[in-house]
Amino acid sequence: MTLLLSFLKLIRWPNLVFIALTQFLFFFCIAAPVTAESLHPTREMILLFYVLCLSSVLIAAGGYIINDYFDLNIDLVNKPERMVVDRSISRRWAIFFHFVLSMSGILLGFYIGLQNGNWLIGFANIVAVVVLWFYSTYYKKRLLSGNLMISALTAWVVMVVYIHVAFHPPGDGFHTPDAATFQKLLRLAFLYTAFAFIISLVREVVKDIEDIEGDRKYGCRTVPIVWGVDFAKIFAQTWLFILIALLGVVLFYILQLQLWVPVLYSFLLVFMPSVYAFFQLRKAVHTLDFSKLSRLIKLIMLAGILSMVLYKFFG
Repeated sequence: MTLLLSFLKLIRWPNLVFIALTQFLFFFCIAAPVTAESLHPTREMILLFYVLCLSSVLIAAGGYIINDYFDLNIDLVNKPERMVVDRSISRRWAIFFHFVLSMSGILLGFYIGLQNGNWLIGFANIVAVVVLWFYSTYYKKRLLSGNLMISALTAWVVMVVYIHVAFHPPGDGFHTPDAATFQKLLRLAFLYTAFAFIISLVREVVKDIEDIEGDRKYGCRTVPIVWGVDFAKIFAQTWLFILIALLGVVLFYILQLQLWVPVLYSFLLVFMPSVYAFFQLRKAVHTLDFSKLSRLIKLIMLAGILSMVLYKFFG
């Protein structure tokens, strides 16, 4: 039981649940309602979506493992109480688990291609595994590149579901969506992809400030180390401001449609917390301040993703 708990901790199981939740909500609450009239998903398409979701979770789990594997020395400084590799699970087993999980995710991606003829997801999964490897071994310690990689992969969690639906080959009960449906689904995919990318980038920079001591000790060149904590805070605030502006546009749009429940939800649980984080970031000084901000930003991300449920009922 102790080993199982250590393994679940190593693969960041709450984050994996979040990934699966994001994909389930986009598929069933947005993609399915939007394409209901022109695309008629069969049982086989839904089953392939479950395979897609599993492949995403497996690749992410493998990514978390390899990240911890190469971060042993840094984690000894930044978060020794949360370490698993070389304590509960040996480095050899960590590499083995990474290989099995990552390869399983890749193979499931190609299984999807084998079933529907769309091989893009299989090759995209290879790219994701390679990116996670190089992120953990090199780019995590480089200026901004690692932050952008993780933010892009976070956004990809949404976009890959869009690709699964919109680019599914016609036949066997599937029909290509008409142009209007395609554009509507694409707009919604871009909306949530942009939200995921920006909020993830902000959180990555905040985490870099939080972990600055351990990162500096082992030669990392993150934004707060190279450009200073004050600049890193301004950088994160700039992206938060962009996010707040985009949220304002979305609020204005749904306000015109008099969708009061989505307006209230978005204003209270996404817009206002983002504004609060913006001002708290300016005042943050101590490690604990940035730790609290990191948790707040994660809650904003969760609230944003859960807003997909509203589309099913009010969209």
